[in-house]
Order: sequence, then structure tokens, then C-alpha cells
Amino acid sequence: MVERAVEELPDRLFTIPNLLSVIRLAGVPVFLWLLLGPQADGWALAILVFSGISDWADGKIARWLDQASKLGAMLDPAADRLYTLATIVAFVVRDIVPWWIAAVLVGRDVMVGVCIWLLGRNGFTTPEVTYVGKAATFNLMYAMPLLLLAQGGSTAATLIRPVAYAFAVWGGALFVWSGILYLVQTRNALRSRQAGAI
Repeated sequence: MVERAVEELPDRLFTIPNLLSVIRLAGVPVFLWLLLGPQADGWALAILVFSGISDWADGKIARWLDQASKLGAMLDPAADRLYTLATIVAFVVRDIVPWWIAAVLVGRDVMVGVCIWLLGRNGFTTPEVTYVGKAATFNLMYAMPLLLLAQGGSTAATLIRPVAYAFAVWGGALFVWSGILYLVQTRNALRSRQAGAI
């Protein structure tokens, strides 16, 4: 754990990575409306793909142009979480995934949010991203668009469906496991702080 690394970032507002993150955030309600309103899955998929590409790009640009900022450190994960939440809500409403899977995934994120709050109160930054967490994100990033493409009775949808479910199952399992690891790291950090205070 590194103490308060985010607070060492500059207070920049107008940067290319921040602009990309704001555009990603603005796309969330459009994405949700496309899925639930006209069910224009093609356009929703295009927004989801743009979100994934811009998520990758803003991190690269921030490092390349030295444009990391406190605002960017907040906007980037917020956009990721909102897209994930919007997708889960839409998939439950449209019966693409059962409600209990959504409850497990959302519950994991709530637990991680509580961990982040506890760590922040005790002077810690968030734990470093693990390979399990990266693998979970990778699988879920592929599962979401593939599950959209798997809807319907076409031959392509039939062929894509098992691949989509495989990514979803592995991604969901790894997502929950990474949340458990997060909880363990948080507990260890707080215990070390308490031991140091004695």
C-alpha cells in the first residue's frame, strides 16, 4: 500500500484524458437508452466499443503526455463502474442475465466501495490492481458485447452464444474472486495500521 499517492497528482482539469473520460460518462445514459428504449443493440455496441477504446487510450495518453490528474483518477474508474452498472441493469431488464447474477456483481462493487472508503479514512490508497482483477475485466469487457451479439435466433447469434457465456462465467467468477482479494488486502492494511498504533 502506498500512502495517499492520488493526492500527489496535479489539480488539472483541461486535459485530453479528462475530456475522453467526460465523453465516456456522457455516453452512459445514451447507451442505457439504446438498450432499453429502441433496443438498438448495434448502436449500443458501438458506444460500448468506444468506451473500451477510450478507456485504454486515456491511460496511455496520460502517461505519454504526462497529463495524469486527480480528476482523471476519479473520472476513469467512475466511467468504468457506470458502464458496468448500466449494462447489468439493461441485461436484467431484457432477461439476458438473471437478476441474482446482477445482484452478486453489484454486491461485489458495493463491498469494494466500502473498502475504498475505509482505506481512504485510514490514509491508504486503493490496493494495486491484481492479475485476477485484470483478467476479470478482460473477460467481462468481451462478455458484454458478445452477449448483445448473441441475442436473437440467427446463425451468428447461435455460434456466438456459447463463447459469450464462457466469457461471462469466467469474468463473473474472477470478478467476485478479485473482490474477495480486495477485502483481504483491506483487512490486512487496517490491521497493520492498528498494530502500528499500539
